[in-house]
This record gives sequence, C-alpha cells and structure tokens, in this order.
Amino acid sequence: MNRRRLVLCAAAIGGGLLAGCRGNQFATVRSPDKPDMVGSHAAGAETFKPLVKQAVGELLARHSQSPQIIQASASAPAAPIQRICFVAVENKSAEEIGDFKEQIYQVIDTHILGSGVFQPVSRRFVDAGLAETRLRPDQLFVPENMRTFVAIMEQQGQPCDALLYATITSGTTRENKDYQRDYLLTLEMVDIRTGQYDKQSATISKGYYHSRFARWLSFTRLKR
Repeated sequence: MNRRRLVLCAAAIGGGLLAGCRGNQFATVRSPDKPDMVGSHAAGAETFKPLVKQAVGELLARHSQSPQIIQASASAPAAPIQRICFVAVENKSAEEIGDFKEQIYQVIDTHILGSGVFQPVSRRFVDAGLAETRLRPDQLFVPENMRTFVAIMEQQGQPCDALLYATITSGTTRENKDYQRDYLLTLEMVDIRTGQYDKQSATISKGYYHSRFARWLSFTRLKR
C-alpha cells in the first residue's frame, strides 16, 4: 500500500513539474551579432531580411548609375530626385506572413529614404489617395485609374514620378514529408509618365524537415 502511494505521489510530482515547464515562457534580448532564429514551419527574419537587403540594394545600385541622375559636368544642375509612391506589399506565397508584411514595407521604405536616389512619398498620403479614389493597388495599372490617383496625389501636394510594388511569391518542392520552399521577393517600379517598367528580384531556398534524421541526411547529400 505504501509503495503504491509512493508511486502515485511521484507521478503527480513529475506531472506537475512537466506541466510547469510547459506553461512557463521566457525570453532573452538577442544581440545584433547573433544569427536570426530559423522558423521551423514558415519563413521568418532569416528569410525576409536578406531578401529585402538584396532586392532593394541591387535596385538602388542600378539606378544610382543611371545617366538621368549623373551630372554632365560640375556646373550642370543636378537632376531632380524621383518621388516614389510605394503602393503595396503583396503576399502571393503559400504562407501567411503576418506582421512581417508591415515590417517589410517599413524596411524597404526606410532604405529608399536613405538612398539619395529616390524620395518616397509618405505612406499616409498614399493610403489617403487610394481611399479617395476607392482603388486597390493592383487597379492602378489601368491607365485611367493611374491618372486619377496621380491627380489626387498632386492635389494633396504629393506629386509622384513612379509607383513601386513589392510582391512575395513561393514555390514548393516536396520529398515525402520533407519539402523545399523557394521564396522570391520582387520589386516592380513603373514610371508614371513614360510607362517604363523596371524589376528587381531576390530569392532564398529553405528546407523544412519532418525529423532531425531527415535534416542530417539532407546536409550529408549536399556535402557530397
């Protein structure tokens, strides 16, 4: 009898300890030199940060060498900096990106602002212009809708020279329960006056594994 009671008490104590471990959450402040955590089920900082850095960096680098913004001589006046309406971040991937959608917008906008190549129009004015015209961002590709939107922006004292879209897509390759997902971030810029179109993309491939053994096996294959 005593032995039975002892076993029951030990089981109860062990269960309580396990429940306490499962129920308590803790956090630490991560220093900038530490690598980002890798999302086990979906893309996270380890995916979106390098995508944004590469796509924006290459787009700005290309336009910083454009003849339109390079002075012909020291006495020539500098060409005006183009004003960009960053219209939307569209998620067309297989995953919900949650709060990363807003962060991607803000990071891209901040990079553009500090580039000296383009001058972004405040998002508050862009959102107000879309609300006034009752248009979705994708409807601005219709010439009449674009003219209406540009006219509203000018009325707000915020003329713009180009529209900028960011789109996130993905492609999935499955191998039994494991799969690879290729993430693509595309920046599309359309000149309002000429209709000239420019695009810059960046991609990252990420593997998702059902077990640690499958992950080890995948790394072993890559090393061969």
